[in-house]
Amino acid sequence: MISSAHDRRIASIQQALRETEGLDGWLFYDFRGSDPLAYRVLLLDAGRHVTRRWYYWIPASGEPVKLLHRIEPHVLDELPGNTCYYISWEQQRTLLSSLLQGRRRIAMQYSPFNAIPYLSRVDAGTVELIRSFGIDIITSADLVQRFEAVWTDEQLESHRYAVTALRRIVDEAFAYIGTALSKAKQVTEYDVQQFLLSRIHDAGMVTSGAPIVAVDAHSADPHYGPSESGAAPISRDSLVLMDLWAKRSEPGSVYGDITWTCYTGDAVPTKHRRIFDYVRQGRDAALSFIRERVAQGRFPLGWEVDEVCRSVIREAGYSDYFVHRTGHSIGEEVHGNGANIDNLETRDERRLLPRTCFSLEPGIYLPGKFGIRSELDVYVSDREAVVYGEPLQTAVVPIF
Repeated sequence: MISSAHDRRIASIQQALRETEGLDGWLFYDFRGSDPLAYRVLLLDAGRHVTRRWYYWIPASGEPVKLLHRIEPHVLDELPGNTCYYISWEQQRTLLSSLLQGRRRIAMQYSPFNAIPYLSRVDAGTVELIRSFGIDIITSADLVQRFEAVWTDEQLESHRYAVTALRRIVDEAFAYIGTALSKAKQVTEYDVQQFLLSRIHDAGMVTSGAPIVAVDAHSADPHYGPSESGAAPISRDSLVLMDLWAKRSEPGSVYGDITWTCYTGDAVPTKHRRIFDYVRQGRDAALSFIRERVAQGRFPLGWEVDEVCRSVIREAGYSDYFVHRTGHSIGEEVHGNGANIDNLETRDERRLLPRTCFSLEPGIYLPGKFGIRSELDVYVSDREAVVYGEPLQTAVVPIF
């Protein structure tokens, strides 16, 4: 029996297709879990046992169609539509060609030149097969974002909870370091990481990975992670960077993701303050740009926001030390499937959509010395861009 949730989802997809000029429909394809996005967008159980190729065609108007192998006839039972079965590869190609007959432009999980790796789920051979029918394949990037990255009210509330809890945990970690040092007790990066993990779990949250805790030169490595045996000790007059992300354990919850820095002394050195100021200025310029555009109803593209932030750091003379994108989409996965704030690693030409969230986290990393990153999360509604978990970091925090 088809559930109303799947009926509603297919109806919403068809509405989105009709609103996208020139698209005849959206073709989903999977082989042994090759496209996890298909399962998420179609509200399917990704854990099901599937060993053969399946296709699901959603036209802009009309009845959807399933193309399934005869020995796995039930894999898309939840979804509405007619069903065709194949056994041989010749039958598969004949039926697929018939299914798409008369179509000219269709969406698939494909990204030209692999510009957006998150979306490049269809293999080159399948792309060649579809194109052999005289069909132009268009990226489904904006469609996926619409159904994968847009939050419900419940998800927004889970994000607010996560960011508020993470913000509190950062302060507790600063106090933990300060107490240890004031008592001349040895504390390492790993110790602080484990403290953060314990507090995340105490808050009823889960995380996809252990937090980053990096002291001094280690903070110049953007994705440094301490191990129990090789963690550096945290001593007086050290810079400590913490990057932590988590979400509530309930299904459907979305992440919060923040980065803060502190200095284990009573006076933050000029070199640290100066670099932090450049990072903060880039972060805040991007946030102001987003807020201005959203208030006008002119939602910017991901790459445009990156460029606003990056230009500030470029003018300060540190562009060579800002080695990653400005931010990433946030959802049920910490790196979500919406628009990224990126004109460096990719040129993300997806538009920021209402009811989506992303990080702003510029950084300057001076190899062998130290690195500064400041990260906040921006939720975009219909007319405003909101940051939860305030107050925001405006300077390196001195612990003593």
